[in-house]
Amino acid sequence: MICPECQSTNIKKNGLKRGKQNHICKGCGRQFIEIYSSRGYSEEVKRQCLQLYVEGNGFRRIERLTGVCHNTLINWVRAAGNNLPPEPDYQDIPEVAQIDELQTYVGKKKQNLGLECCKQKLSGDFSLCFRGAVFRNI
Repeated sequence: MICPECQSTNIKKNGLKRGKQNHICKGCGRQFIEIYSSRGYSEEVKRQCLQLYVEGNGFRRIERLTGVCHNTLINWVRAAGNNLPPEPDYQDIPEVAQIDELQTYVGKKKQNLGLECCKQKLSGDFSLCFRGAVFRNI
């Protein structure tokens, strides 16, 4: 066993610290444990949380899904944002884009404000309806 501070081998046991054997150096007085475990979340968990954020999930939802505190998520997003370049490389942006999944829903209004094509039951002709008024043969 070697002291990480002064590289001395004059080491003595000094009780337990969080269930691990604590040591003290007689030369410099530094206390340390033999093996330090990594603290925090793995890179895989960070990547998963950032991916969920990019997909549009809120911080609290990601917290419920992964168990990671929302404050930690906010810090990760800030750190990832600080690592981004100040402006995008405009050579990578395409001039033409195809939007396939854009959908718009227009609900039915109480008033008939739009033009509709109405088929008359008996005559078989098509009429144009606007706010309840019927215009024939248009």
